[in-house]
Amino acid sequence: MIAVPRWLLLVLGALFSAYHVVLGIYSLDVPRSPWPAIAALVLYSAATVMSLWPAKRVRMPDWLVAFDLAVCIVLPLLVTSQLDPGDDLGYATWYVAAVGTLMTIAAARRQLVAAWLGVIALAVQTVIWASVFALGTLGVIGSIVWVGIAHMLTSALASAARETRRYAQAEREAAAWQAAQDAHLFEGRMRLAQTNRMAAPMLRRISDRNGALSDTQRGECRMLEAAIRDEIRGRMLLTDAVRAEVQRARERGTTVTLLDEGGIDDLDEATRDRVLSKLADVVADSHADRIIARTAAEGSPVAVTVVGLIDSEDEAADTDDVEVELWLEIPRSL
Repeated sequence: MIAVPRWLLLVLGALFSAYHVVLGIYSLDVPRSPWPAIAALVLYSAATVMSLWPAKRVRMPDWLVAFDLAVCIVLPLLVTSQLDPGDDLGYATWYVAAVGTLMTIAAARRQLVAAWLGVIALAVQTVIWASVFALGTLGVIGSIVWVGIAHMLTSALASAARETRRYAQAEREAAAWQAAQDAHLFEGRMRLAQTNRMAAPMLRRISDRNGALSDTQRGECRMLEAAIRDEIRGRMLLTDAVRAEVQRARERGTTVTLLDEGGIDDLDEATRDRVLSKLADVVADSHADRIIARTAAEGSPVAVTVVGLIDSEDEAADTDDVEVELWLEIPRSL
C-alpha cells in the first residue's frame, strides 16, 4: 500500500489556496473599489487556515464547516458587488476557484453536504449576477467538478477503510478461532494420552483374564473409571493433593463428584492453589456418603461450592431422604 504523508497534502492545499490569494491581490485594480475584495481575501485566508490546520479528527467540526459555508456565500457577493459581468474581468473572478478549493477541503474532511451547498450557492449567485453561460466561462463548473471528485474519493476511501476494518476484524476472529481449535486439539491429545496411560494397564489385565476379574479387581476398575471421569469433568479442580484425598475418600466408600464448569478459569495460580488446598482439606475431613464439588458461575464471589450428603440408613425410607452433612462455599478472595 502506498501512503501519502498527511503533511504533504496540507502543504499542497495551502499552496493552492495561497495561489488564489495571490491572484486576488494581483487583480485588486479591476474592481471599482478594492475594499470588498480585500475583505473577501481576509475571510478566505482565515477560513483556509482554520480548515487546513492540523487536527486529530479528520472530520471537520460542524462550527467550522458552517463558517466555511458562510464564507463561500459571502465571498461572491463581496467581489461581484464591484464588478461588471460584461467587462473583461481576468483574474478578478479568483473567488470562483477559491470557493471550489474551500469546498473541496470541506468534502475531503467528510462534510459532503456542506461542500455541495457551497458550490450550489456559487452557481446560483453566478446565474443571477451574470448568466447561465457564465457557469462555464467563469469556471463554476470546474469548481463543481472538484467537489464531485473529492466526494467520490472520500466515499471510496471511507469504503476502503470500512472494508479494511472488517477484514482486520475477520482476521482476528479467524486467528482466535484457529487458536481455540489448536488449543482444543492439543488438550484432546493430552487427555487421550493421559487416559491411555491410566487405563492401558487395567485394560491389558482385563484382556489377559478374558474379563474374569475378582471383586477386588472390579473395585479397582471402578476407582480407575471414576479417576478418568474426574480428569474429564473436573479438570480445573484437580491438583495432586485433591486427587490423593478424593482417592482416599473413595476408598472409604464415599462417592465423590467433581464438576468444573469454567468458573475458576480466570483465577491466578496462587489463588487457585489456595482454593483447591481448601477443597482437599474439606474432602479429607468429611464423613459424608456423597461429596459434590462444583465451580461457581463466573463473576460470583464464590469459587467452589462443596456439598456433603449422608444417605438415609432406614431402608423403608424414601431414597431421596438425605441429610446434608457439609455445605461449604470457598471464596475467590480472602
